[in-house]
Amino acid sequence: MFIRQCHRIKNGRRHAYWALVESYRSASGPRQRVVAWLGKLDEAGRLGVHQAAEVLAGSDEVAPGVTADQSQPLSRQMRFEFDDDASAVTPRWVEVNAAGVRVENLRQFGGPWMALHLIRTLQLDTFLSNAIPEGRELVGWDVSSLILIIARLLEPASELFTAEQWYPKTALRDLLGVSEERVNDNRLYRTLDQLLPHKDALETHLKNRLGHLFDLEYDLLMYDVTSTYFEGQAERNPLAQRGYSRDNRSDCKQVCIGLVVSRCGMPLGYKVFAGNTADVTTVEHIVETMEARYGKSDRIWVMDRGMVSEDNIEFLREGGRRYIVGTPKSMLKKFEHELLKEDWTSIRDGLEVKVVPWPGSDDPDESEDCNTSPETFILCRSRDRSKKEEAITQRFEKKIEESLIRMTARCDKQKRDPMKVEREIGRLLGKNTRAAKLFDVKVTKTDDGAARIEWSKIEATRDWATLSSGCYLLRTNVSDWSDEELWKAYIQLTEAEAAFRIHKSDLSIRPIWHQKEDRVLAHIFVCFLAYVLWKTLGQLCSKAGLGDEPRRVLAELSEIRSMDVVLPTRTGPEIRTRCVSKPSDHQQILLEKLSLKLPSKIFQKQM
Repeated sequence: MFIRQCHRIKNGRRHAYWALVESYRSASGPRQRVVAWLGKLDEAGRLGVHQAAEVLAGSDEVAPGVTADQSQPLSRQMRFEFDDDASAVTPRWVEVNAAGVRVENLRQFGGPWMALHLIRTLQLDTFLSNAIPEGRELVGWDVSSLILIIARLLEPASELFTAEQWYPKTALRDLLGVSEERVNDNRLYRTLDQLLPHKDALETHLKNRLGHLFDLEYDLLMYDVTSTYFEGQAERNPLAQRGYSRDNRSDCKQVCIGLVVSRCGMPLGYKVFAGNTADVTTVEHIVETMEARYGKSDRIWVMDRGMVSEDNIEFLREGGRRYIVGTPKSMLKKFEHELLKEDWTSIRDGLEVKVVPWPGSDDPDESEDCNTSPETFILCRSRDRSKKEEAITQRFEKKIEESLIRMTARCDKQKRDPMKVEREIGRLLGKNTRAAKLFDVKVTKTDDGAARIEWSKIEATRDWATLSSGCYLLRTNVSDWSDEELWKAYIQLTEAEAAFRIHKSDLSIRPIWHQKEDRVLAHIFVCFLAYVLWKTLGQLCSKAGLGDEPRRVLAELSEIRSMDVVLPTRTGPEIRTRCVSKPSDHQQILLEKLSLKLPSKIFQKQM
């Protein structure tokens, strides 16, 4: 480190100032950076700063918050900036004009600082630095990738918004050493292209790292599919197709995303499919992909009824795989006599389960048609789910009944075309499918060619709807678990559903504005990496006794700011130092629970 004289023209006069500068090595060659602006210094002041720099340059201490394996050539200077020990350097006192004290460059610090801590915990920065080859770029693609991931976690938006509006408001320029001038939307777009080829290797790295950090078990794998839609035509993207939209945007093209998570919701990997892909057709591909990457290892696959087909069941059986799957609602009809019995096992208040044999299992011919290998069926009955389903059915039933009464009265008063009336009834039942089977509706033609509506309620169907309300059926070939354990394993599918909700709400994976296929895949990949950070923070919070919901913790720590404190002195020069705001009592408790310590000052480095 050394001090350098700088000059500035102010009011037509040339003023001299001093700066503390450090030389360092980078991938692009030797560089210099300003450590601190010292203002005007007399000879004694320059000598004192020079001596302090020499002493600290010879120290081998590692900066607070930086482990030995993370320490870099910057660590000595970070020690110089972050050290709060007043005895480290002999203080020099000056008189400050209290009326002129001000704060400048207020920036978001807590959120970016927390995100970088999660990245270093996962060794994501090290992986990207080693995986992405260096080029002639001034800012490495690995660092640009971190900017994209952090932005997606903290304030998801377009690359243009991230570069022009969000990044300048954060302390990432100090934490990463990348100035605002070097971050633009074009660089971020090109970063997507550089990041995507490392998807498979990065998923494997994160799975191993997460398993090591949190002692995770991957014996139970939940698989589910969702969709996300496009804004725009996406004509050059073969994956962009119209299909069943979970977002109620059938007017837009979409892609489907299949996600595999562990029993605690930690993501293992995902696959993007064309928007018109049926869920059942994705099972073989995703299972074989995960097994090729992580091995079979006696895993149990858990899927909902949308993934179930006899072909998929046969595929799982042939590979010796174990599974717990939901079944179509229609299969529940075969267990009507079991629903009437009272031999249920209560798991908790309002929830009952029982293991049942396949109906007709005593008949060899019927058993041979349905069960080619040992299977267990678990009937589940939920009181809360029953109340919800009954309320929904009653609402649709009332709507159909009221509409039929009006339509019947209209046909009695007017001579209406029977074909037109039939189409109206078809639309009515199509909009209220939950209760359509409860009605028997006929349209007949009178002698004068007018339409006549005859309708009635089907009591047998109504009775079955009441009996089966809140009930569902599970199917498994796991023979060494109790009915309660099987139900609890299946209910873990809510972790995959929660992952999709977070992707769509907190991480804004939808809508997709990119049009090119690779950019779309890279956008989804960045959202996946941001979700890994989200779940990592959730695990850290859980271990610290803060629950497993990181949303409030991240929001609270994001309120911490960095700023430049400017102190005008009596002799004229201004003392400028970049500090971090003191955390509130609540924030301090969170930091202590997470075993984190904020720096009091920021070491400034620039690229």
